[in-house]
Amino acid sequence: MAFLTQEEREKLADELSEMTKVNRIKGKLRRMDPKGKLAVFRNVQRSGEWHTRFDLIGIGTKVTIVETLNEQPKGLFNKNEYELVKIIVEPTAENRT
Repeated sequence: MAFLTQEEREKLADELSEMTKVNRIKGKLRRMDPKGKLAVFRNVQRSGEWHTRFDLIGIGTKVTIVETLNEQPKGLFNKNEYELVKIIVEPTAENRT
């Protein structure tokens, strides 16, 4: 499978930005590349930001999903809702296109 070019990565970022649910984004990324893997799941990189990253090795792309947490008190238990902030699509080191 060929690596994605800069234009194709920008198009992918636009398509993923239109999706509002993170599970749909994850499903699309898993279908795109059978060699792809989930590298990081909701890891805190900055205060208030949760990052999920997929390494799509077969197409030479890394996709990072950035979310924020909205806690809503509900009695004894709090309900956590994650809100999609941005999506970062960048090439891997092997992808020189």
